[in-house]
Amino acid sequence: MTTLPLALGILVAVAVLLWPRHGVLARWREGRRLAVRVRHEDALKHILKADANRREATLESLAGSLQVTGAKAADLVQELGRRGLVSLEAGRLGLTTAGRELATHVIRAHRLWESYLAEQTGVAAREWHRQAERKEHLLSPQETNALAAKLGHPTFDPHGDFIPEERGELPAESGQPLSAAPLNKPLVLAHVEDEPAAIYSQLCALGLRPGMKAVVLERTPERVRFWADGSEHVLAPVLAGNLNVLPLPESKPDDLFEEEFLSQLTRGQHARIVGLTPACRGAERRRLLDLGFVPGTEIEVEMVSPSGDPTAYRVRGAVIALRREQATLVRITTTEEAVAAA
Repeated sequence: MTTLPLALGILVAVAVLLWPRHGVLARWREGRRLAVRVRHEDALKHILKADANRREATLESLAGSLQVTGAKAADLVQELGRRGLVSLEAGRLGLTTAGRELATHVIRAHRLWESYLAEQTGVAAREWHRQAERKEHLLSPQETNALAAKLGHPTFDPHGDFIPEERGELPAESGQPLSAAPLNKPLVLAHVEDEPAAIYSQLCALGLRPGMKAVVLERTPERVRFWADGSEHVLAPVLAGNLNVLPLPESKPDDLFEEEFLSQLTRGQHARIVGLTPACRGAERRRLLDLGFVPGTEIEVEMVSPSGDPTAYRVRGAVIALRREQATLVRITTTEEAVAAA
């Protein structure tokens, strides 16, 4: 009597294990194939980025980027060579035409997916890179082109990175690290590096984004002190090195110091909204505009939470709470004439 149930149980177990496409074994094999593909494409990305920025890609740099041993990096390069994607000459790694096209596609897919998350969803900024790291290996060229069209063919992703065209060239990263920027010169944050993730999370928590205007006030071996969109920040040089900046020759330091932001407003103060900063984009920008944060609107602080963040503002008869990092994205003026005119 017990033989039949036992036999049925064995058959079910075998079916779950060996079922084509959906069985445990099939899923395990698919996972292994995807892991190998991810490792290959990550290697191609490293070589292409090094070439674009005129750095030498070597077995050592590849091993460090992928966090593998030198022996595993060598095996990986041999496999990519057999597939006609990579060349190795005098210790320097290069890409074949096919390797360059594949690397460009993966980078393009990654940056477009980050743009999609930033512009079309409410996903937190610290999650954009992690999610795009997975999606970049799954999007086909056709799906990537469709995504680009849906987004209006953007040229830069939310971190300030250039989005290459299909089979296009990947340019060098623009600007210089904030840790090496000149003192007391107006700058704009052009790029926020999203790797490693731990450093990027810290920069996100500080509200630092591409498009913010900045001035380096002090630089020592221990810290970089700078002004950015109404607030003073202090970073260790290793963190400041993950921010790339470009000069703002048409501006003076005083122009930046005199700018006012909603986050600076105290309880009972009135102001007039001048506009949203370039650092405010995507769903966040649309939400603030829909809530009435448009140029010319009068605004005042209604109440401040016990912890000091968030703060509630009265805008066009409605009370709206914003976190400090959101309020920093709203430029205001507190001159009596401006407020009276509003």
